[in-house]
Amino acid sequence: MLSLTMDKYWERKSLEEMNSEEWERLCDGCAKCCLHKLEDEDTGELYYAAVACKLLNLKSCQCSNYSNRFQTVPDCLKIRLDNPVVFTMLPESCAYRRIYEGKSLEPWHPLISKTDQSVHAHGISILGKAFSEDEIIPEEYEDYLITFEEK
Repeated sequence: MLSLTMDKYWERKSLEEMNSEEWERLCDGCAKCCLHKLEDEDTGELYYAAVACKLLNLKSCQCSNYSNRFQTVPDCLKIRLDNPVVFTMLPESCAYRRIYEGKSLEPWHPLISKTDQSVHAHGISILGKAFSEDEIIPEEYEDYLITFEEK
């Protein structure tokens, strides 16, 4: 259960106005951003593979080395305001993308449900849906393409 005071800051602040703690709390823990993405060279369309970063704990959907992730995995997706294209690389359910696009958080989001397990209970996370990149060779990633039923 989340123990943070819920003041619905995400409804009254833009992403630019949030402090680092508020920014971090927006993450719903789905781990979709930790999946490898493939881009269609002809259309530019982005596809997700059910192949997760080697740092992702597939049983908890948490990064095993969060504070050093960018040093350990240089191509780790950096969600930052100075790179707006990154928001289009996030799934439609992602709180960062939703707030960036002026939308509200989903009812299952931990800040709304007040439990960090709601993202898993509603089938939004990749829990039980992905493999570690240590198990799959990059040439086979396109054999693992998945889509998300955005709820």
